[in-house]
Parts: sequence; structure tokens; C-alpha cells
Amino acid sequence: MGKLYLIPTPIGNLEDITIRALRILKEVDFILAEDTRTSGKLLKHYEISTPMQSYHMHNEHQVVGHWVQRIKSGENIGLITDAGTPAISDPGFLLVRECVEKGVDIECLPGATAFVPALVNSALPNDRFVFEGFLPDKKGRQTRLSSLTDEKKTMIFYVSPHKLLKTISDFISVFGKERRASISREITKIHEETQRGTLEELLQYYEKKTPKGEIVMVIEGKTKK
Repeated sequence: MGKLYLIPTPIGNLEDITIRALRILKEVDFILAEDTRTSGKLLKHYEISTPMQSYHMHNEHQVVGHWVQRIKSGENIGLITDAGTPAISDPGFLLVRECVEKGVDIECLPGATAFVPALVNSALPNDRFVFEGFLPDKKGRQTRLSSLTDEKKTMIFYVSPHKLLKTISDFISVFGKERRASISREITKIHEETQRGTLEELLQYYEKKTPKGEIVMVIEGKTKK
């Protein structure tokens, strides 16, 4: 029987990949990639010629069984996403679950994940935190936010740049304008930036400066007044 390898890839800077990850990417029989065009640039940079196949949110339900059978038949498969660790707000969970149910070995390598540097760099408490990922666009959005009203742990969210102002406004309505927060964008890239302040201060800042790039927002948990 083969094995499934979950392989984190850089979230920006191509140097942020481990020596072990590069070795396994060369050794596996196939690489499942969220977008073969994006991943192709990484593989070309490191002169890796392992065959790739598409595995993304639109086809994973249809192909997950096929790939589990391939692993059971003896092939080693590496799963990567466009950036970061598979299954963290990216495809991967279904494949891992199916492998576990079918008794297939899984090995997850440590590596890049955007929310970790954003949390550590936020200057907010990081001994206990909750990762919320992307909020629902419409249905369920207010329900999710309301459920976090009394959350005491630091909260982490992924936010699309064109939704940042609306998201900050939503947070102000739920947590109050004085709640402390941190916004990190373009982590590890040339224009990396972290802004810290109250939600009101951050809203004022990004009303004047159009946000661009991948964004991680870290919000202080509820504290006793």
C-alpha cells in the first residue's frame, strides 16, 4: 500500500519550503494540485518533474475515491494547494477522511500556514485562539458572528481584500469599535504589511488605502471591563 503525503507549499516567498518537502515532491508517483498552473511555477523553480493532476473544491467529491484506490494499489500521492497547508481553508479534508476510513497511511509535513505568522505578529494573546477561516458571504454570516460575541480567545479570520471594509464594519457592530485587532496582508511577499489598532482605527486606515493581496485578520477576544 502507498501513502498520502500532505505537503505545505510557500504562501508567497518560494524559499519557505522545507528540504524534506522538496524531496517528497520528487519521490511521490503523483502530485495532486489545487491549480496545476500555479503549482507548476513552484515545481519548475525547483526542477521537479513529478506528474501533476488537478484536485480542487469543484472536483474533489468526484475523484476522491479514485485517488484513495490508487494509493491502496501502491502509489504514493502528494497533495498540495496553491499556498500553505492542505485542508486549512483549502481542499484536503475529504481526502484525509476517506484515507482514514479505508486504512490508508497519511503523513502531514509541517510548513507554511498564513494564520500562524499573522497571529504571532499581531501582539495579541496567542496562548489560546480560535481559527474561523473565511466567514460565510451571506447565509449564516450573522449567525456565525453572533456566536462569537462572548468569545474570550483571540480570533483569526481570512478575508478577501474586496470584502475587508464590510468585514471590519460587521466586526464593529458585533465586538464594538474599541476592540483591538491586527490585519496582516501579503505575508512573506515584497509588500508585506501589518496594521494594528482598534477596529475603528483599522476601518479609517483602509477607507483611505485600498487593501490588496491575501489578508489575515486577528481580533482580540472579549475581556473583562
